Amino acid sequence: MQALMKLLTSMLGSFRDLVPIICVVGFFEIFVLQQAPANLVSILIGLLFIVFGLTFFVFGLEMGLFPIGESLAQALARKGSVFWLVIFSFSLGFGTTLAEPALTAVANEAAEVAAKSGAIGQSEAAMDSYAMGLRLTVAVAVGLAILLGVIRILKGWPIHYLIIGGYICVMILTSFAPENIIGIAYDSGGVTTSTITVPLVTALGVGLATVIKGRNPMLDGFGLIAFASLTPMIFVLLYGMVVL
Repeated sequence: MQALMKLLTSMLGSFRDLVPIICVVGFFEIFVLQQAPANLVSILIGLLFIVFGLTFFVFGLEMGLFPIGESLAQALARKGSVFWLVIFSFSLGFGTTLAEPALTAVANEAAEVAAKSGAIGQSEAAMDSYAMGLRLTVAVAVGLAILLGVIRILKGWPIHYLIIGGYICVMILTSFAPENIIGIAYDSGGVTTSTITVPLVTALGVGLATVIKGRNPMLDGFGLIAFASLTPMIFVLLYGMVVL
């Protein structure tokens, strides 16, 4: 019964989050365009599916991904095995990024645009190779980012020095990278931090900072997502300089 009430509360919260979007679209349709939305029934059904989808997604995060990330991080930290903790952090970042639907979509779109512009061959194999290379590059970058973030938590390094140094590196590489890879590189930092990566990586950071003596979850547990957004820009810029 308690789980059902929690599910209904989450569903109400999902609907509340959608209300601003519905109001904006409705205002422009009615008062600016002065027309009724086409396929109104389909739109309403779609909104209902979105509410259910968001509800089950958030509910699943709370029940599954967050506890898994925290428990694994805490267990490895208590075991005192830095080697396996580092391997786990890299593997987590690599695996979740490679499975990220947003990254797959952007990589496929980038391959099509690169083929049309003549940067790569227009064959299916060339586009698939380019897209997969882009995905693997970003996945390795995120894996190393999470690894670096975990080491930062273990060592207690200030996060702002690492972030400032990373963005300085991005600006320098931007000056040398091909123009047609710069936008993709910047976007790759955003698409990596999406539905799959963020919950697990956040849980990893908070779980580690909770267990390690002298670390504050609020100060040290967060910041891994910033690394996961930054390093793909650096690696994709380098990827463009090598491939294009």
